[in-house]
Amino acid sequence: MEVKITVNNSGSLRIEGDVKLFDASGSQYDLAGRTTIKLCRCGASQKKPFCDGMHRSVGFQSTCEAFSLPPEVK
Repeated sequence: MEVKITVNNSGSLRIEGDVKLFDASGSQYDLAGRTTIKLCRCGASQKKPFCDGMHRSVGFQSTCEAFSLPPEVK
């Protein structure tokens, strides 16, 4: 299954598909078989990197519309 990432306005990053998630030291998170997870964008979650809905309590506001990136410079 292809991985799909949705940037939710004023909310989380919703990730669907067969994904593996690692911390900065290379340890893998146990996703308990989930094929959909939500990652925090607001910084207020008590379960980082996962979203716990705190964006609603802290009034996080963000609207993101898709655009094309310029070619990568090598």
